[in-house]
Amino acid sequence: MSTIAAIDQGLLRQWIADGLDLPAVEGKLQSLLLEPEIAGQYVKEYKKMKHARRQTRGFIWASLGALAGFISCLLSIFNPIPEMFNVILYGLTSIAITMIVVGLLYFLFE
Repeated sequence: MSTIAAIDQGLLRQWIADGLDLPAVEGKLQSLLLEPEIAGQYVKEYKKMKHARRQTRGFIWASLGALAGFISCLLSIFNPIPEMFNVILYGLTSIAITMIVVGLLYFLFE
């Protein structure tokens, strides 16, 4: 029969804020003298929270890159400052693409 333990979310958030890696979290759990099933639930929830945080960061990066690309597109089409056309077209578009790639490939799909 499995026991359902209440997982302390504040403790998990504190570990994430402190930047603890998985072996450090397992060491903390061993120092708390928890049962192996409860410690396993803590580890599972810790991994889930770290993944959710990383996924949120990825969506933010990709969204900001998409917004920068849209602004670059509009500025390239309307060309409000003709002297800045190449900077906007190549510079801002390159920055936007880089932000999207970082958001998708580094944070989401890694």
